[in-house]
This record gives sequence, C-alpha cells and structure tokens, in this order.
Amino acid sequence: MLSDLSARRDPGRRGWLRGAPPPRWIRALPVGLTAVVCAVAVLSPEPMDIGFVLGAIPPLAVLSYGPVATALMGAVALVLLTAPVFRLGHPGDTDLETVCFVAVLSVILAFVRSRRDAQLDLERTIAEAAQRAVMPSLPPRVGPVRCAGLYRAAQRGTLVGGDFFDVRAGPYGVRAVLGDVQGHGLAAVATVAALLGSFREAVLDRSELTAVAAALDRRLAVDTSEERQAELFATAALLEFTADARSVHVITCGHPPPVLLRDGRATEIGVEPWTPLGLGLSGGVPRKAGRRVALRPGDVLFLASDGVFEARDADGAFYPVLQRLPRLADEDPSDVADRVLADVLAHCGTVRDDVTILVLIPCPPDGPPTAR
Repeated sequence: MLSDLSARRDPGRRGWLRGAPPPRWIRALPVGLTAVVCAVAVLSPEPMDIGFVLGAIPPLAVLSYGPVATALMGAVALVLLTAPVFRLGHPGDTDLETVCFVAVLSVILAFVRSRRDAQLDLERTIAEAAQRAVMPSLPPRVGPVRCAGLYRAAQRGTLVGGDFFDVRAGPYGVRAVLGDVQGHGLAAVATVAALLGSFREAVLDRSELTAVAAALDRRLAVDTSEERQAELFATAALLEFTADARSVHVITCGHPPPVLLRDGRATEIGVEPWTPLGLGLSGGVPRKAGRRVALRPGDVLFLASDGVFEARDADGAFYPVLQRLPRLADEDPSDVADRVLADVLAHCGTVRDDVTILVLIPCPPDGPPTAR
C-alpha cells in the first residue's frame, strides 16, 4: 500500500533516552523490586537484612512515573522497612531518615522531569507541525500518477532536512520534483521551504518544465544574494507527465537521473544535466532541454537522493541501486521505497545523509494516446 511521509519515518530513530516514553520493563522495575523484596522477606525462615534495597525504589520510580506515584512508592518503601511482618532487620533512625530523604528528593526530581517532558512534548509537536507544513504528506495519487514518498532525515528527531520532494497537478500536467539542498538538518529547512514554494507556484504559472527549473534557480540565486551564505545551491530532478501519463519529460540539475523500471530491468534515463540550482544561470536556460520518454503500462520511475546513491558499506563500496531495484520491485512497486531503505541499511549499517525516495507509477488510461 502507499503510505505517506509520516508513516514512513524510521521507527527506530527516537529511543527512550531521546524523548520517547520509557519501555514497559523500566516502568515495572520499582514494582518488581518491591515484590521481590517482599517475597524474599516473607519466604525466608530467618530475618533478612535487605531493607537497604528499598531505598532504590523511589529513584527507580523517577525514571517513568510522576511525582504522585513516586511519593506513593516512597511511602510503600518506608512501610515495608518498618513493618514487623517483613522482618527486614532493625533499621535505625538514620536509616529511616536516609530513605525518607531519598524519597522526598525523588519526588522533587519526578516533578521537574514531568514538567520538562511536558515542555519537550509541546515543542516537539509544534516543530513537527511546522515541518509537515513545509513538506506535507504525499497523496497516494496525483492525476494519472500513483505516488509513494519516503523521507529519513539525517538529523535525529526531525522530519525535514536538506532533501525535498513534491508532486503537483497543474494546467500543464502532473509535475514532480526531488532535490537535495546543500547541507542537511534544520539549517536547510528554510531553503527547502523556499524551493518548494517556488515549485508549487511555477507548476501553476510556467508552461514549460525548463521555466520551472529556471524559477527554482532564480529563487536560490536571490536568496543567496540576500543571505550571507555565498555558496548556497541545490540539485534537483524535475519530471512532467502528459495528461494521459503516456510520456514524461525529465530535467536534471546536477542530480542523479531517474531510474526506469521496465520488464524486470532498471536503467537510468539518459539526460544531459544542467548545472545545480542557485548558480544564477536561469537567464541562459535553453528552451528545449531534458529528454522525453514514452511510458508503457507497468513502468515505474524511481528517484532518490545521494543518501541512496552514495551509501557505502564498510569496504567503501557504493550501494548497487540498478542491480538491487528489479528484485526489490518484483512484488508491489508501491512498496519499493520501504524495501530500498531496508536494503540500504543492510548494505551499509547506517546512513549519515538524508535518505529521500520518490516512486512514481504512471497509470495511462486505456485507448489511443491523446495529444498534449
């Protein structure tokens, strides 16, 4: 099935120590320790001098519980320590005061942690909403083209980095873009937002795909002149499908060309590339550029960022995209993005760059081709 951007995020990116809720075994530690101490004390024929273990219950509760639950567990520890039925030795006043002090300190720490977690959750929610506004979920279908997008940002905890993609329908057909901005992480989000905004506007106003590329180039050139960053640039691949999705026009600006999956084989679409965007060359854009490719039923177009094409294993070998794609797409082409990401991670273990994949499946209608 075709899943959206948020559903395709790597589930292992955010662990317990990075803000995720604690696992169940952490939450069970203070309760389990209490039960073990009680069971050992009751079942032992002789009194057990293990009351000191109860002092660890409140600090363990801090890891996953709030101040009220932590206070309750601290009170339980004091009751167990002093109850004669458990025969936990003869704790003195110093022992009781120590456990009481640890319990009170644990309650304070639990209060601070709960307030901090609430603030972090709020900030994370706001950040995710802002990032999704920059690059919203990709619809499963745009006109006669089925779409599947995958994004795995290099910077942990983010949804958007230095890569971008979008598929939009307009008066001149369905147009798609996948690009890679210089740098990655949150520092590149502003540039990504500017490029996507320019692309969405050009889809509606520019009749030629070359003019769309020129608009993106101009946007980056203007931003570079206004900012202190003098070497801002981006690579991109742009596609334009005819109204019946029987052919596609491809332009690449310093980006790897799309890969065409056809009849169990994967081949790069040979196209003469432009220079990367942002170098101020839009005034010299030729009127005719790129390549038009006739499409057949069952064809699949695969686009990816450098995080896929330049992924290397421990020996420095690049990920063999063209060799792996036919096998990964032999079942359901719409799931190829997920399979490629899993295969890339198996190949190199970890990926330090943004990984972006866009899969486009043209669905031409039955009947003879229509004029553009």
